[in-house]
Amino acid sequence: MNAAQPSPRTLGCPRCGAPAKPEDVRCDHCGTALALVACPTCFARIFQGARHCSYCGAEAAREASSAERQARSCPRCREGLSAVVVGRAILDECQRCGGVWADAQAFARILKDGEAQADVLGSAQVAPADDTRVNPQPYVPCASCGRLMNRLNFARCSGVLIDVCKGHGTWFDRDELRRIVTFVRDGGLARARRNERDEVDDARRRLHEQEARTRAAGASVLTSSATSSSALDAEFVIDAVDAVATVGSALWDWLAD
Repeated sequence: MNAAQPSPRTLGCPRCGAPAKPEDVRCDHCGTALALVACPTCFARIFQGARHCSYCGAEAAREASSAERQARSCPRCREGLSAVVVGRAILDECQRCGGVWADAQAFARILKDGEAQADVLGSAQVAPADDTRVNPQPYVPCASCGRLMNRLNFARCSGVLIDVCKGHGTWFDRDELRRIVTFVRDGGLARARRNERDEVDDARRRLHEQEARTRAAGASVLTSSATSSSALDAEFVIDAVDAVATVGSALWDWLAD
């Protein structure tokens, strides 16, 4: 039985000709991979045969990787991942669900290139959030070591939830890598760093104000007891603030390494 013929307004599978939508990962009729990560600038998926990215206009740049790599399986659907070179990054892609695995080095390079583009582009208009995880997915295993990965909101403010195995890499469900690169190119990482510094500075300011009020409260026995308790609380909060700053700095250093 022949596949249905595409209408003039739809795309067609390059193998069987069945109608397909631009966002389809595979052909529903014959299973051929259709929209794959191929944009070297924003890492969007590009329909097979298209020469330019529909998101940023960059020319498609994708080829199979000839480098020797560890065999990996998709954390979602357990199919084997295909190693591809997109721009300067080597990625492992699932041609069934559209997810992408990036090792720590590849992701760091993508972030660095994205920030360089942000410096050139300046402050761009941020696209509205389109989080596809309305129903949270279960935690997934690392594609390298098999242990369950940590899930985090990238940069604490991007709205994109990613699965991370520190030291090995990051798993991106379909279109999450593009959304993160767009966030970075729009200056998102720089804004996140500023927000973190502002939060730490505000916490320190409030601590200093509390200490000043405590010292001004007097030297009575009751006040001294309360002051001692407040001092202990202040020391605890100062330690907590320092810990947050240290963790935040370590996170940025890790992403930049």
